[in-house]
Amino acid sequence: MAAVIKKVGVIGAGQMGNGIAHVAALAGFDVVLNDVSADRLKSGMATINGNLARQVSKKAVSEDDKTKAMARIKLAEKLDDLADCDLVIETAVEKEEVKRKIFHELCAVLKPEAIVASDTSSISITRLAAATDRPERFIGIHFMNPVPLMELVELIRGIATDDQTFEASKEFVSKLGKQVAVSEDFPAFIVNRILLPMINEAIYTLYEGVGNVEAIDAAMKLGAHHPMGPLELADFIGLDTCLSIMQVLHEGLADSKYRPCPLLVKYVEAGWLGRKTQRGFYDYRGAKPVPTR
Repeated sequence: MAAVIKKVGVIGAGQMGNGIAHVAALAGFDVVLNDVSADRLKSGMATINGNLARQVSKKAVSEDDKTKAMARIKLAEKLDDLADCDLVIETAVEKEEVKRKIFHELCAVLKPEAIVASDTSSISITRLAAATDRPERFIGIHFMNPVPLMELVELIRGIATDDQTFEASKEFVSKLGKQVAVSEDFPAFIVNRILLPMINEAIYTLYEGVGNVEAIDAAMKLGAHHPMGPLELADFIGLDTCLSIMQVLHEGLADSKYRPCPLLVKYVEAGWLGRKTQRGFYDYRGAKPVPTR
């Protein structure tokens, strides 16, 4: 018998966290959205409200659906407020030490039967589970960005994840209207194992002077029918996140083909992280994005 999930906690009110809260509330789950920053919580709720309003305008959902979904989301600045959740999904920055600290503190207040999940895009689920008091009830639930629009969710079992946790998580994802792709617990799983090396190679192509930013993005959009060029996509994902995933791949698989491009490292060191900082491979500070080099 799979565990019954009715109340969902989401740790982190940023892009991924507010997106998960959005789809969970719309699917009828009670949601507790947690963040240490009151400003991020306020901003996250504003984003959810705006995205739901957009769905209403496109007749994807009704005004009544929007009102009910917003009412199902409660805000919390303390992990204690997640104590009675059936499932808690962590969406913190892609740094293992940060995630492990959150799980250690979360498990101290969470009811014993609750499932703990990470939205990590690359870090070992088995290692993260070891930082908890419930490795058998720990799982990777990796949503794609932007969450309300992307149909796929990767489910990743750690070595100790039990069948009940897997089935309950699979049923939860299905209720959100998402398609499940089951991945083994290898660095970066499926999507990012394929996607990020392509982005990294595009950055090497820029670094080595094979083409400029516009040429590289146009080549992949027009030549491979990608909806977004790889450098534009890197800016959308966040260059710090791209670097973190490449580092996990490089360290975890010990293969030189996953070595992060020095230009990616330099941009992150400069604080040029893409759209979220208004500067990456494109400069977003004007009326129209323009390449930075």
